[in-house]
Amino acid sequence: MKTKILATVAMVGFMTTSAGAVAETVTDHYKSVIEQTPYRVEVCRDVSVSGDKTGDTLKGAIIGGIIGNNVGDIKNGGAAGALIGGILGHNNSKATGGTKRVCNIETRYEEQARQVYSHSIVTFTYNGKQQALRFTK
Repeated sequence: MKTKILATVAMVGFMTTSAGAVAETVTDHYKSVIEQTPYRVEVCRDVSVSGDKTGDTLKGAIIGGIIGNNVGDIKNGGAAGALIGGILGHNNSKATGGTKRVCNIETRYEEQARQVYSHSIVTFTYNGKQQALRFTK
């Protein structure tokens, strides 16, 4: 890195003495860099949930199947009774929806901006024309 600076200074110095170049300014340029630092946080929300009618449907199907097997001499009476009992159990269920608290761990980032060196530009006049040369220190 130092050799680039020395080479640039030597080149400008050589042009100044041999060809009439005059160094005018050296300008440093900087850029913004954002550094992110991760941290973890627990975030909780209320979410809507539907009522679970599965238990009432199964109970109705079991009772309907038992009744269907014991009533009369009907072929597949247990299956028909289970089907009808399941439907009735589901429709007559008192299960209702509501809200539930759900918590999750999230990663978030704290940001900090800072300025860092990017490059430099030397401007000089050579044979009556202004020139610019970009370099890194």
